[in-house]
Amino acid sequence: MRKRSAATATALITACAVTGALTGAAVATPGRTTDGDRAGKTAVATATHSVTHEKNDRVPEGARWTQHYFPSSDDSGTELHADVLLPEGLPEGAKVPVIMSAGAYFGHSGEMEVEEEHAGPSGRFQDLLEGTDLFDKGYAFVMVDTRGFGGSTGCLDLGGAGDQADVKAAIDWSSKQPWSTGAVGMYGKSFDAYTGLLGNNAKHDALKAVVAQEPIWDLYQQLHSNGVPRPNSVQMPTSYNRIAGLAQLPDEDKRYRTNAAYETKHPECLALNSYGPSIGDPDDQYWKDRSPARHAKNTDTPLLFTQGTAETNTLPVGMEEFLDNHRGPQRAWIGPWDHVRGNERTSDGKFAMGRATWFKETLSFYDEHLKGIAPKVRFPNFVVQDNLGDWRAEKSWPTANLSANLHLGNGSYVDSGAGSQPAPPEGEVGRAAGSFFVWSGPLETATRVTGTPRVSMTARGEGNVMVKLYDVDADGNAVAFDERVSRLDQDQLDIELKSTDWTLRAGHRLAVEIGSVRSGDWLDTPSKHKIRINNTRLQLPLGDPAEDTATGGDQAPWIDIFTQINSAQLKPGPATFTVPNASTQR
Repeated sequence: MRKRSAATATALITACAVTGALTGAAVATPGRTTDGDRAGKTAVATATHSVTHEKNDRVPEGARWTQHYFPSSDDSGTELHADVLLPEGLPEGAKVPVIMSAGAYFGHSGEMEVEEEHAGPSGRFQDLLEGTDLFDKGYAFVMVDTRGFGGSTGCLDLGGAGDQADVKAAIDWSSKQPWSTGAVGMYGKSFDAYTGLLGNNAKHDALKAVVAQEPIWDLYQQLHSNGVPRPNSVQMPTSYNRIAGLAQLPDEDKRYRTNAAYETKHPECLALNSYGPSIGDPDDQYWKDRSPARHAKNTDTPLLFTQGTAETNTLPVGMEEFLDNHRGPQRAWIGPWDHVRGNERTSDGKFAMGRATWFKETLSFYDEHLKGIAPKVRFPNFVVQDNLGDWRAEKSWPTANLSANLHLGNGSYVDSGAGSQPAPPEGEVGRAAGSFFVWSGPLETATRVTGTPRVSMTARGEGNVMVKLYDVDADGNAVAFDERVSRLDQDQLDIELKSTDWTLRAGHRLAVEIGSVRSGDWLDTPSKHKIRINNTRLQLPLGDPAEDTATGGDQAPWIDIFTQINSAQLKPGPATFTVPNASTQR
């Protein structure tokens, strides 16, 4: 893999700090006031003075808000800020379990932009508070700004050792407050689902449950694939630099505003955050520190998560490794949706994941693990929707009946690259072709690819390789349902594709395309060289849809869009391998 030296990193940081050439660093100066005529018209909470909805309309009804500061757990001097929402009528001396979320999005002025007019707790998870009647059900809700964000000091860390120390401190602090029973659950989506996985890995006795919607399982695999970066490797640090630099509100207290201005005195924070995700070597310590999957070995916090197999943001990569390493109770919704919440609806009112029970299941999960209340309804451990919109219940996932090791043979291509507008695959033939295809015969029965496919090959030549799996009907109508890429930095390649749950209908064929990177989802540099591929093998985890245990739910609307985006017209070639029958009854 291509590596940048420490000297290169230092030079980049110095240049960026001097020139201000970090997108987002100058978007807003922490401490700058906005909409000053509203200042002082609403009450702002302190640690000892609570505020209700009547005095500040940003406080949820039925809650009282206080603000607190405490140190991180790594002795770095980082000070963390927390907004605490307690049931408004909680008697003096009473204790409740705590739902806590930690991350980048709880700053008082807004999640991604300055959206608010006066100080108050973030409404990021107002849907959770209302959907579960959380305060009426006897819970506290705590929002902690991880370092670099909101009212916390320190350099933003994107899940590294600093963030891990912050999460550990947040769990510890939440469990030891006089109003806390000592039982803590974590909740989040995307980045604050990522921190939920970090919480699991902290192995803190007070953490009793984690609910994580669309988390990051492994940051390297999220931003790179075997040496080839995604655009997200630039977009993600740029976005978080911008959030860290959001303007603050005129009525914030001095301590909050001072902490929020940390980056103005430490420009190296944004420079380092921009540099880290550009590192191409997956074995660099930067990435080892940011792999919840790798560090989940022998952890056992009960976990409820969602994962879209058709995600375009937080991809289903590293998920199977995490689940294999994690030893605690696991529950999940898995299916072909994009970057959405369990309760989210489309513009026409349909549930984006296809199920209506998200908050009922979430509250039941917390009640069981934080209060010891036996569930009134026994929900399946895993509910999984495939590309056909069919839901099934599983005890665990993946549950492949058969792992097929398929020989795909040899081929060659020119690493020509194609950007975001590739030439039609069937339009390239001969020695200059940018890829080659290997075809199965028509499937005798419906068969599901369920889990994480893997491809191994021997490569000769310099450049890149992309591997794509297609579901192709008898007329050549195809849908690309899985892909990953790799730099050709070694002769023997082992490429792990995204985890998937895709059913191939009877009569359909599986096509495997191997060749140059042919989409705009990657920041590749084509070599223009001819690449020779030998001894290609596809390890395919297979299940039998006929053995499903059906459960309730509608089709996730996103699958229609995903299918349209990834459609192609292919000219079927001769069959060189067979996808076997996965039935346990064969």
